[in-house]
Amino acid sequence: MTKFKLEGDFIPLIALLKATALVQSGGEAQTVVEDGLVKYNGTVDYRKRLKVRVGDKIDFMGRIIEVI
Repeated sequence: MTKFKLEGDFIPLIALLKATALVQSGGEAQTVVEDGLVKYNGTVDYRKRLKVRVGDKIDFMGRIIEVI
């Protein structure tokens, strides 16, 4: 599990995927979200501009990011 320290109120889901190096680019991040490969707190979520906040967990193909 990767822990990501949030600086501020939220981070957009696509930016989080890029910041944690799970994807190479914003375009790739958009594609994996649109394809349903990302789970937000255990549920598949297709929102590219989803605001991820402290306490949320993101699962991308078995890699889990916990936002702290």
